[in-house]
Amino acid sequence: MQKLNRNNAGVGPAPREAILQFGGGNFLRGFADWIVEVYNRQAGRPLGVLVANNSDRQIYRDWRGQEGLYHVLTRGIKQGELVDTQELITNVSRVISMDSEWDTFLASAENPDMRYVISNTTEAGIRYSEDDTLSDTPPAEFPAKLTAWLYRRYKHFNGAAERGNIVLPMELIVDNGSVLRDLVIRNAESWKLGSGFTDWVRRHCTFCNTLVDRIVPGVGKDEMQEVQEKLGYQDVAVTQGEPYHLLAIEAPAAVRKELPLDDIGLNIRYVDDLTPYRRSKVAILNGAHTSMVPVGYLSGKETVGETLEDDTTGAYIKQVLFQEIIPTLSLAEVDLEQFAEDVLDRFRNPFIHHQLLSISLNSVSKFRTRVLPSLLAYLDQKGSVPPRMVLALAALVRFYRGDRNGQKIPLKDDPWAVEFLQQAWADVETDEQGMRELSKSVLSWERAWEQDLSDRTDLQAALASALFSIESKGMEATVADSLQN
Repeated sequence: MQKLNRNNAGVGPAPREAILQFGGGNFLRGFADWIVEVYNRQAGRPLGVLVANNSDRQIYRDWRGQEGLYHVLTRGIKQGELVDTQELITNVSRVISMDSEWDTFLASAENPDMRYVISNTTEAGIRYSEDDTLSDTPPAEFPAKLTAWLYRRYKHFNGAAERGNIVLPMELIVDNGSVLRDLVIRNAESWKLGSGFTDWVRRHCTFCNTLVDRIVPGVGKDEMQEVQEKLGYQDVAVTQGEPYHLLAIEAPAAVRKELPLDDIGLNIRYVDDLTPYRRSKVAILNGAHTSMVPVGYLSGKETVGETLEDDTTGAYIKQVLFQEIIPTLSLAEVDLEQFAEDVLDRFRNPFIHHQLLSISLNSVSKFRTRVLPSLLAYLDQKGSVPPRMVLALAALVRFYRGDRNGQKIPLKDDPWAVEFLQQAWADVETDEQGMRELSKSVLSWERAWEQDLSDRTDLQAALASALFSIESKGMEATVADSLQN
C-alpha cells in the first residue's frame, strides 16, 4: 500500500495560502476543508489552507508527512438512497503546531494573501482568560491567539484596510462571530494595544455568525485498515462525514460577492438572520433526537438507527416530527418538511451507529431547550395536549428511575437532576394515584423547566396517564397506543 503524498497521488502543490484554520480535527477536515475543495474546483483563484493546531499530536505529525493530503468519505442515506463516496482533499498547504511553532504561526500574518480565518475549537473554545498576555508563546485561549495574530498583521501592514480578515468561526454557540469579535477587542484593550488596532478590527475585519451542521464521526480504529485498503493509500487523516450538511452565514453583501460559497452546489446559504435555521435545527433535529432516546431505549432499542427502523418506534418519531413539532413552527425561510425528511435519512445512516445511551447525556436540560418549547407551543396554539411529546416527557421521567427490565441504566446528568427524579419515584406508588402525584411533582420542578408547569392541568393529567400506561402496559405498548391518538 502506497504512502499518501502529492507525488504518489499525482497532484500538484496546494494553492496559495489564503485561509488560516484554527484546528485540524475531524469536523474541520470533513466539513470546512471539504467545502474549500469543492469551491476550489470552480474558483478562478483557489484557496490554500494553513492548519494551526494547539498541540503536535502524532496524527498531525503524520499528516504533515502526507503533505496535507487526506480523504473524506461521504457515507449515509440521501433521499432514500445509499451514498458511499471518497474524495481526496488537496487544499491544505501546511499543518503546524502553535505550541511548538508560535513564531511560524505569527509570521503567517504577514502573508498579504491570508484573507480568511476559520475555526472550530469546540463550544468551550471561545472564552476569555485574564491570564493570557501578548507575550505568551502561545496564550492559552483561542481568542487570545487570534488577537495576537491579528495584531501582528495590523502592525506589519500599518493598519491597511485591505489587509483586514473575514472570520468564519464554526463553534456551536449563538452569535459565534460576534462573541469572538468582542473577545478579541477585550483582549486588545486588556493588553493596551491601542485604539488604532481596535478600530481596525471593528471596521476592517468581518466576523460572521455561522450555523454549521454535519455529523463527522471520523473513521474508527477497527475499520481503518479496511478503509485504507479501499483507498489504496496509508492515510492517517482520513475522515468520514454524512451526506447531509448545512453552512448558514450571516454576512454583508461584500462578503457574499467576494466568497460565493452559495454558488458551488452545496447546502450553503448566506442569510440575514440565522434564527430560523437555528430554531428549526433545535426543534426538529435536536427535538427528535431527545424525544427518541428514552422512548427507544425503554422499548428495548440500543441505537438511533434501530429505533427508526422499528415499525412502532419509527412511526412514533415520524408522528412527533410531522404531526406535533412542525405544526408549531412558522419559519418561511426553511423548508421544514424537507428538513425533517433529511433528518430521518440521517437517523437511518447505516455507517454511523449512534448508541442511545451515548446521546442521553444531560437529557433533562436537553428536553427543556429542545422539546419543551414545541410542547408548550402546541398546547397554546392548538388548545390540546400533544400526546407524543407528552409521552417523550413521561419516558424521560421513567428513564431516570434508572432501570430497564431489572438492569441498571447508567444515568449521565447533573446530580441534582438524577437525585430529584429518583427521589420522586421513591416517594410514590406506581398506581394511578401515585402517577398523578409524580406528574404534579415533575411539572412543579422549576429548577429543571425554569418555570412551574403544574397549573397546566390538562398537561398534568396527560403526563400522569402516560406514566401509568408505561408502568402498567410497558413502553412498547404505550408507544403503539400513542400512534392511534
